[in-house]
Amino acid sequence: MSDELIDLVLDDAKEKMDAAAGAARREFSTVRTGRASSALFERLTIEAYGVEIRLLEVASFSVPEARQLIVTPHDPSNLEAIERSIINSNMGLNPSNDGRIIRLSFPPLTEERRRDYVKIVGGMAEEAKQRVNGVRRSARKELDDLNDEGGV
Repeated sequence: MSDELIDLVLDDAKEKMDAAAGAARREFSTVRTGRASSALFERLTIEAYGVEIRLLEVASFSVPEARQLIVTPHDPSNLEAIERSIINSNMGLNPSNDGRIIRLSFPPLTEERRRDYVKIVGGMAEEAKQRVNGVRRSARKELDDLNDEGGV
């Protein structure tokens, strides 16, 4: 019985740690690098059809060149809302709307912006470490409590 309890606690901790690592990976993918990527737009939403909708659900993305991304809305009536969302996203991108698609050119990162991103990523990494350490601490406390109760 005691080995089963230990395995349950450890399996639960592993699942939670994996979830924290996955969340950190998703967060890291939203950080702008010098290359174009649709992952940057995972959290962007637009006002369409009277509700907030994720941009990834109303448009498709293609990367014809390393520093260019093309956004093609499924419904052309959403072009302006998509353009507004990108402008308001504070990513430093200037969309070019030709009436059918939106072109985004990714300029090379400046040294100052690169330093800013290093700080941002460092903060994200620290938060992820704290989440994993919290799970580890919780699992260890649970195992100590089981040991004190004589269950282990």
